[in-house]
Amino acid sequence: MKALFARLPTTITPRVRGFAIASLVAQILIVGTGGAVRLTGSGLGCPTWPRCTEDSFVSTPEMGINGVIEFANRLLTFVLVAIAIGMFLMVVRMRRERPELFRLSVVIGLGIPAQAVIGGISVLTNLDPYVVGLHFVLSAVLVVLATVLVYRVYLGPRGSAVALPVWYRPLAAFSAIALAVTILVGVLTTGSGPHAGDGGAARNGLNSELLQHLHSWPAYITFGATVLLFAGAQVLHLQRTRRFLALLLAIEVVQIVVGIAQARLGLPEILVGIHMVLSCALAAAMTAVLLSLRETRSNSDGGGLERQQWIDTDRDEDKREVADRAVENAHGMQLTPSNGRGI
Repeated sequence: MKALFARLPTTITPRVRGFAIASLVAQILIVGTGGAVRLTGSGLGCPTWPRCTEDSFVSTPEMGINGVIEFANRLLTFVLVAIAIGMFLMVVRMRRERPELFRLSVVIGLGIPAQAVIGGISVLTNLDPYVVGLHFVLSAVLVVLATVLVYRVYLGPRGSAVALPVWYRPLAAFSAIALAVTILVGVLTTGSGPHAGDGGAARNGLNSELLQHLHSWPAYITFGATVLLFAGAQVLHLQRTRRFLALLLAIEVVQIVVGIAQARLGLPEILVGIHMVLSCALAAAMTAVLLSLRETRSNSDGGGLERQQWIDTDRDEDKREVADRAVENAHGMQLTPSNGRGI
């Protein structure tokens, strides 16, 4: 056991980066598979929990395709658990040097069984729309945490705040809040619509048409704020922030197009599913934007140390050059008589 523990990484390696990326991808992927469960009417494909039936943990042929879809989604939880355990092992020996990575891996790992329990409660409550909505919100939170994990793994610990105009950081915070409101209203909108996950599942009873309009308002506000942030990043030469904002803008444009299309076309299942996955992608991109407004320690401290080492090296070379010239001058004076003629 000690030999195996000793083989675990103590610094960021490609294996650590791979598990961090896998964590983020898997958290977004399970949103897609969960959406497929709901949009195919398979929410009660396994009518109980934690078993699939009273007598079996797996779906049976009699349950048809809906049972297969729901059971496959449950199986993906074990993939998430495996990735979470792997991520924990990748950073456990760095818990003193990189405590933020250790904490993130633990919280994400604990979030997975919590998510499974909420999913089970949604089945036991016959897909109560508010429990199902909470299930999605927790997924979005785990996506955000996984994004922070990837960012810290690739770019280093949190450092000092980037020097910005007084309006820029509040605008970024405002856009993030607007996005959060958009997602929450979207959850309520879905809970009032036709895609309940099962024909007998209840809806929340809210006005779906009104909620669609309310859902769009903070979305357009988020888009407008993102455009302003991108323009500001361009003027302020915030290279990293600008790249993340460009990604955020691209996802927002696609999301707006999909949202308008699904409303006009009567909420087709495929578009609703894409809309759900894109909302988590938006949360991830917005998280990266906010994180980029601070230097990472590898840039602020390590980069400064590296630059200082270069300066010290240059100074040493200058000193050596001055010393060499002094030696040459002294040697020339010894070979030259006082009358100025050579020997």
